[in-house]
This record gives sequence, C-alpha cells and structure tokens, in this order.
Amino acid sequence: MAYNQYGYGPGGFQGGNAGPPPGADPQLWQWFSTVDTDRSGSIAPHELQQALVNGDWTPFDLDTVKLLMTLFDTDRSGTVGFNEFQGLWKYIKDWQGVFRHFDTDRSGSIDGQELNNALRQFGYNLSPELLRLVQRKYNPQGSAGGPGGPGGITFDRFVRCCVVIKQLTEAFQKLDPYHTGSVTMNYDTFMQTVLQAP
Repeated sequence: MAYNQYGYGPGGFQGGNAGPPPGADPQLWQWFSTVDTDRSGSIAPHELQQALVNGDWTPFDLDTVKLLMTLFDTDRSGTVGFNEFQGLWKYIKDWQGVFRHFDTDRSGSIDGQELNNALRQFGYNLSPELLRLVQRKYNPQGSAGGPGGPGGITFDRFVRCCVVIKQLTEAFQKLDPYHTGSVTMNYDTFMQTVLQAP
C-alpha cells in the first residue's frame, strides 16, 4: 500500500513505539500502545479481545470483537490503527452508558425485561417469542423461560445483539419499501440478506 513507503501502517499512523499523533489524547494513546502487544502500530482482533473485559471480568466474546473491528476498520486492513481505535473507543464508552441505563437492577447484565425495555426504546417491538429467541442467542448460559437466565446478557453480547438487530431490521426495510411488514423474496435474495448480516 502507498502509505507504507512513508512509514505509516494500517489506520494511518506510524507503527512501533512512535509518540502519539499531534492532538491525540495521551492516555488513549498509552492504552492503544499497551493493547498493541506486537508493536505493529495497529490492533488485531486477538489483541483487542485480550484487552476488553465485561463488568464481571470475563473477556469479550470473539464474535463481538470481530463485529466491532468490522465497524471501525475503515481501510479494511483486518486491524485498527490509532485513528480507527479512537472511534472504536468512543463507541464502546457510549455503549457502556446505554448498558448502565438499561441495567436498572445494577446486576451487571441485562435480563429479559431490561432487554425488552431497551429494544422498545430503540424502536424494535419484538414479539415475546422473538424476544426469547434473542435471549437464548445472546445468553447461551441462560434459560429460555427465565428472565435472561443466570447472569443475563453481558455487556459485549448486549452491544452485539443491538447492532445485529439494527442491521437486520435495516436489511428487511430495504426489502420492504412500502413498510407493509412483510416481504416476498426468492432464495438468492434471502441468502444474500442472511450472509450480509453480522
């Protein structure tokens, strides 16, 4: 790539232990440098996963990490450089505020009622059956009949759940331009929709 001849790596900044870019938050640069364990100047999914933990100190789910990387890897390098990392960091911080808002019992996880409240406030009115399916998918340790099962949905899975529901809803809306609430599609269209989903 053209930027490599000038000593720049993926994400637009010099690799290695160069100082922070002009105007960068020194604390965020320090954290970025710490997470960049191979000193490549960019963060790979496994590095990000090792650095992110939920409120209960469990590591982030790898699928959530990959989803976050996809959202912020603007140059499609498979990694995030410091510029991309700044956006990802803000995104995670914003989601932490959302999570705390809906975790009304302060358990550190989202139970079924809290999930229902969050999704309704986001404009997604899921049927009880669909809500149970979402709970089972994003809280595999929980029971389908309970309010989210033991522990509920962790922060990382809550973020992934909300992003996936948003993206699937947007994909459906593209296929339903008249907002009838139903679509007719052939197999190829169905498969394209599903395979483009996160």
